Amino acid sequence: MDLDSGVAYTPSYNAQQAQKANILCATCGAPMSGNNGTAMCEDCIRLNVDISEGIQREASIHYCNGCERWLQPPQHWVSCTLESKELMALCLRRLRGLQKVRLVDASFIWTEPHSKRIKLKIKVQDAFQSTFLVQTFEVEFVVVYTQCPDCAKSYTPNTWRACVQVRQKVPHKRTFLYLEQLILKHNAHKDTISIREAKDGLDFFYAQRNHAVNMVDFLSSVTPVRSQKSSELISQDIHTSTKSYKFTYSVEIVPICKDDLVCVPQKLARSMGNIPQLLLCTRVGATLHLMDPNTLQVAEIANQVYWRSPFSSLANVSELTEYFILNVEPLGPQRGKFVLADVEVMRASDNQQFTIRSHLGGILHPGDDAMGYHLNGSNFNHEHFETVSENNIPPVILVKKHYPRGKKNKNRNWKLKHMTREEGEMLPRKQDQDKAERDYELFLREIEEDTELQQTLQLYKNTKKTPPKTQKMDVDEDMDMDGEEVEEEEEEEDESGLPEISVDALLDEFEEMTMRDDE
Repeated sequence: MDLDSGVAYTPSYNAQQAQKANILCATCGAPMSGNNGTAMCEDCIRLNVDISEGIQREASIHYCNGCERWLQPPQHWVSCTLESKELMALCLRRLRGLQKVRLVDASFIWTEPHSKRIKLKIKVQDAFQSTFLVQTFEVEFVVVYTQCPDCAKSYTPNTWRACVQVRQKVPHKRTFLYLEQLILKHNAHKDTISIREAKDGLDFFYAQRNHAVNMVDFLSSVTPVRSQKSSELISQDIHTSTKSYKFTYSVEIVPICKDDLVCVPQKLARSMGNIPQLLLCTRVGATLHLMDPNTLQVAEIANQVYWRSPFSSLANVSELTEYFILNVEPLGPQRGKFVLADVEVMRASDNQQFTIRSHLGGILHPGDDAMGYHLNGSNFNHEHFETVSENNIPPVILVKKHYPRGKKNKNRNWKLKHMTREEGEMLPRKQDQDKAERDYELFLREIEEDTELQQTLQLYKNTKKTPPKTQKMDVDEDMDMDGEEVEEEEEEEDESGLPEISVDALLDEFEEMTMRDDE
């Protein structure tokens, strides 16, 4: 190019780099400027300088297999699921030296769930002699199974700080069987250390006082109760004025259950719209629902109203008598599922006939069986029953429709869950065990017959089936067995009209466990 043409000479890029480069890289020999103080080019710096030096590559993390929580030092236990953001933050806090560099990215590397290993892929950034370096490396955590203090206390006696004693003074366990299903449905027992059976109820033990208060609030929302609190001083530090207490909450459930016959005080009956004193309990929820079977008049007694003037039941379901329905004539009035009707009944024991008025006109038909209270000529030792006029006492009060069943339990396609609880100090007697089994069987029958009760519970599919019976006997035994087979077939025919629960309304226990794991 002619220098006299007046056009300025612009050197190429390589020429500019050659002008700026004043030394050669000590590693690869490439030309470079000597202002970085390392005598190495940027590529050689990235290859030879380790910015992750001093960061742990292996660490341990503690996991409680009982409550499924992870230890966050020094003493805090947190709940985290695998490959979650919370577990990621917990692992990164355990790495020493990570604060010296800038964290760019972190992700989990998949490992077998049973390998007790958690691997992380970490990407960090740092400046080295005016050169920004980015490096990726792996960190492995060893999961150490241990036991948190809360779980350790649960296996040690006398470590609770709060106790809820639930009692009901009734001769059966129907209320606690229903209460157990409500607790399981709402998961109200998740904070309990242990559950122990008592004579008239259950004891719930907790490590913290607020957990016991939550249980008392839950019981108050599902059934009429009254509670009392008491505290016991365990220890005291005179230097810091700190004290440690044990709290006990005594919860008493109203001694009235569904289908019980009650006789309310005369003053209370007048305050509820001059309702008759003899009433039938149709439902027990946050309030008591009482109904007059002769008029379908309903009264609700709140929790505070009942405990202001408490009363007990006149008769319970264990005193029911079987009747045969001869004729049913509906009268017209209706309240919900109840229909008022004149019913002609005959007692099954002595064929004595009565014509009464009942609220079961919508479900009873001639030829059916029903269970009711026999009041004709009965004498009750009850203070409020003495104030009832004889003209207001019907001979029979029907309670529910009766379905004839065989002696053996029906092979149900559904089942219930139960809480894990400890037995009391004294072992139950043989008659107490038989009575508990009868109460549980009556509770299962009540669930089958009451559709409203089914909607409040969680029923699960019963995958267990009874194996078929083998018949290998002698000739004489075959003759006897034939008679037994006929009886069993007759029982099956009698049970063909029993109410059944649809399979679509049942829950799958395995699917529910999978959904909880996904959550």
